Amino acid sequence: MEPVYYTVDSIDGDYAHMTSDSGIENQVAMFLLPEGATVGSRLMRENFEWSLL
Repeated sequence: MEPVYYTVDSIDGDYAHMTSDSGIENQVAMFLLPEGATVGSRLMRENFEWSLL
């Protein structure tokens, strides 16, 4: 599975709202994201795992 890159746009309670580099919007529960993810963070999803860049 190819990596997909996202930027966190906002955090609403327990959910992060983010947009991929290709413009797809996504909402993900914060507990699934790496510790330290905040608004403006760059994230990579590959093989169903998230990494903080």
